Amino acid sequence: MTDDAQLEQVAELFKALSTVSRLRILTSLAGGEGSVGSLVLSTGLSQPLVSQHLRVLRSMNLVTVSRSGREAIYALTDEHVAHVIDDAIAHTVEASPTTNHSH
Repeated sequence: MTDDAQLEQVAELFKALSTVSRLRILTSLAGGEGSVGSLVLSTGLSQPLVSQHLRVLRSMNLVTVSRSGREAIYALTDEHVAHVIDDAIAHTVEASPTTNHSH
């Protein structure tokens, strides 16, 4: 059985995943690592907003950062992050009123 401390951590994870902007960043990184500049281009978000969201994602251990010269390169911490998002997308597609006639 899952204890309350674990459930608390899961709730915090879902809070971190609760914005479209963060999901855009994470799905972009699921395709491969990237710099802040490349994430600005792939997400359409401003540089300050990307940086702010990356701080949150790093604090939740969802992304890691490494340095390449002066440039910071971000990547997903592990594939579980991408799977959680992919599963949630699949669920919303399956649960869509226009595609699900069993309920």
